[in-house]
Amino acid sequence: MSNGASALSGPSVVLVTGGAGFIGSNFIRYLLEKTGFEGRVINYDSLTYAGNLMSLRDVDERFGGSRYFFEKGDICDYKKVEETFRRYEVDAVVHFAAESHVDRSIHGPKVFISTNVTGTFNLLEAARNSWGGRKDVKFHHVGTDEVYGSLGESGYFYETTPYSPRSPYSASKAASDHLVRAYFHTYGVPVTISNCSNNYGPYQFPEKLIPLSVLNALEGKPLPVYGDGRNVRDWLYVDDHCAAVWQILKQGRVGETYNIGGECEQQNLDVVNGICEILEELYPAKDNRELKKSAPAVRRYSELVKFVGDRPGHDRRYAVNCDKIKNELGWSRACSYEAALKHTVQWYLQNMEWAESIRSGEYLKWIGKNYGARDVT
Repeated sequence: MSNGASALSGPSVVLVTGGAGFIGSNFIRYLLEKTGFEGRVINYDSLTYAGNLMSLRDVDERFGGSRYFFEKGDICDYKKVEETFRRYEVDAVVHFAAESHVDRSIHGPKVFISTNVTGTFNLLEAARNSWGGRKDVKFHHVGTDEVYGSLGESGYFYETTPYSPRSPYSASKAASDHLVRAYFHTYGVPVTISNCSNNYGPYQFPEKLIPLSVLNALEGKPLPVYGDGRNVRDWLYVDDHCAAVWQILKQGRVGETYNIGGECEQQNLDVVNGICEILEELYPAKDNRELKKSAPAVRRYSELVKFVGDRPGHDRRYAVNCDKIKNELGWSRACSYEAALKHTVQWYLQNMEWAESIRSGEYLKWIGKNYGARDVT
């Protein structure tokens, strides 16, 4: 790893891959609204099932055509990626685009290898060919703590922890991390990597634990919890993650990896029960018409918790040490877990139209209307 200085004092054109996804859309909003960044943002997304331009409708209305641009494209399409670099004169990449759901990787690993490995390779090649030997550019790759494997009841993942992925998803992300490092050491591409813990917050796709639990509870459906529910995850609020990525992009040392964690370990069962408690406060079960239709009747949301068979290779505990990014770059989380979780639950309660549009297919109709039928394929 390099001990070199930061590659960027501030980029002018940032290419955000996967910018229509959960973390990507939050990062674009954060960059344009909260940082003082005055350049252009290019949202490059293939709009698969988890990519949702409705998450950025307000951003498009305010900044579209001047500072915000959307390019529909697959990172596995090298020609399109290279053309995007050239046309917009990209000088920074924040690479979020990835297949990211462990369960789906178990049942269908092929697309994870294609997107997460081949797609990352295409981006690196385009950056190398576009930038040549420039040092005033940076390629930031967003990884996951799952590449490190599983922890026991104590200890933490450090940036120096050996990789030990346990699922096709984490293996594909480990491979992409290694490719990024290889392009730094072999070709001198100015790169940084971050490995983050579990994100949560607004605009997260409903297949993930927190939004799934909120929406299922409101509809009186079971709240599935794997195994005994005692698997531990470190929860990171998405705004804190966005702030960390921006800090790394501006000041991170090239060639280095930074862990980003919420420093908030929670058992999965406690997370679900916490959501139930917040819902009882904001929208009591006794007032929920959907629950009144249940047979037998459900008096409290917590009664919907249902333990299901554990997933194959389910890691027991993740927890990251993020002293490096704190000490080197001055980052620290700003949001408490309790306040951020409540805000997240409130957001879903206030934005049911957004969630329903995804699950009902209205989102695809909206894409067809606004971007043409060819973009719905």
